[in-house]
Amino acid sequence: MQRVIVTGGAGFIGSALIRHLIFNTAVDVLNVDKLTYAGNLSSLADITERGSDEQRGRYRFAQADIADMAVMTSLINDFQPDTIMNLAAESHVDRSIDAPADFIDTNIKGTFVLLQAALKYWYALPQNQREGFRFHHISTDEVYGSLSGELNDESLFSEHTAYDPRSPYSASKAASDHLVKAWFHTYGLPVVATNCSNNYGPYHFPEKLIPLVILNALEEKPLPIYGKGDNIRDWLFVDDHARALELAVRDGVVGETYNVGGRNERTNLQVVQAICAELDDLKPRACGDSYAQLITYVADRKGHDHRYAIDASKLEGELGWRAQEDFASGIRKTVQWYLDNAWWWQPIREGRYAGERLGLAEKEDA
Repeated sequence: MQRVIVTGGAGFIGSALIRHLIFNTAVDVLNVDKLTYAGNLSSLADITERGSDEQRGRYRFAQADIADMAVMTSLINDFQPDTIMNLAAESHVDRSIDAPADFIDTNIKGTFVLLQAALKYWYALPQNQREGFRFHHISTDEVYGSLSGELNDESLFSEHTAYDPRSPYSASKAASDHLVKAWFHTYGLPVVATNCSNNYGPYHFPEKLIPLVILNALEEKPLPIYGKGDNIRDWLFVDDHARALELAVRDGVVGETYNVGGRNERTNLQVVQAICAELDDLKPRACGDSYAQLITYVADRKGHDHRYAIDASKLEGELGWRAQEDFASGIRKTVQWYLDNAWWWQPIREGRYAGERLGLAEKEDA
């Protein structure tokens, strides 16, 4: 890789990937992001404000919608990438339940437009450059549906698990996955795909479970948990995911899918309890009580999948990837980061949905 376009690079995972590429490789990166509610260029301040001249020189940004064919064609032709990594997506399940149209526009139409623009560009490349080109599509384990069983059950999502999406979000991502594979089989576009489990870590948008709980606790607000809190997720530290993405697009086999998981299954209640325990240690409440006293159970989300768990054996065995953080180390780093970086999250918390767990009530624009 020498020149990489990252779409959705101002989002949570996209910004982690760009920071990884700029600080750990020699590639030039073009960040293409529409800058919707979850896109935040402050997540790249380590590059744009605190990076070296050389690092800043290898990074550039374009505000654009991946569903705009003319703009994407122009950006690709001007930048001349050898790699396109597509992370641009509407990704919040609660928002997909309230307003699914945006998910269709970005996740399905946007992926189609990007594939078409990439295909036209790839066709025009000299043969030696065509062989080195890659289109990397980043997706989710939610396309596989819901697993039964309890913690650490033997049933896991593999690359061969049949798709069974249950929410507007996961259905839109499943559709985009199928488009990418169709462009490989039909047109020969050299693609690699990855499907990941739940990410967490620094710069995570504050309406998501882990940052919401951290910040609500610091403000002595209720810590909302859907249903009984027994839904299970496999948690992946975002920097581990960024390393996996680079490895998959660099060394992965064209046409293949690689699942990325942290092997850290936890119930939602266990996640919240772990956060409370870290805060009890790092920033005790003035009253002396545990933050766990703030836990509140709320009505369950519509169509709430019971369990996701990834089998990452293919990525580990074929490409040599290993997660560097387990849940204990990753959640402590995450809590500490939010304690130290109010400059990033405070402006977001002061916005329209400050401290709100989306999906609990109708919105004005639903």
